[in-house]
Amino acid sequence: MHEKSIELLNNAVGDELTAIHQYMYFHFHCDDQGYDLLATLFRQTAIEEMLHAERLAERILFLKGEVEMQASNEVEKIHDVAQMLTKARALEESTVMDYNRWANECATHADSVSKKLFEDLVADEERHFDQYDIELENMDKFGERYLALQSIERSKNRALGQPAG
Repeated sequence: MHEKSIELLNNAVGDELTAIHQYMYFHFHCDDQGYDLLATLFRQTAIEEMLHAERLAERILFLKGEVEMQASNEVEKIHDVAQMLTKARALEESTVMDYNRWANECATHADSVSKKLFEDLVADEERHFDQYDIELENMDKFGERYLALQSIERSKNRALGQPAG
């Protein structure tokens, strides 16, 4: 009865898993480069995406479907911070478009709960998009100085015996 919703929800699980992996990869590399603010942003977003995957999986199970735990794409090996932010913003933008479309598809199949779940997730994904967009604006405005300030802040904190991030 809800096969289409289950398919769409599983597509979303795959996209969330891709985002989790991609953002953790970015987190590791930003942390390694001393960019604590960005490392924390990527880590926090990955955690939020994990919570999305959980909500989607719960809905699939409620509909008596099987949760497919396959990431939809491979992690892109990006080390340049501006390119990381551009990739993250593009992922969020694509997800917003998909979730809006999938919410409408669920509605046409008389599944208002899955529709609402997708709509609720859109708000989070739009917030993520905005966060990455702001960071890209900061990079444009301040250039390499923006990243240097993050590295200096880490060095200062370590010198004072405070934990990073």
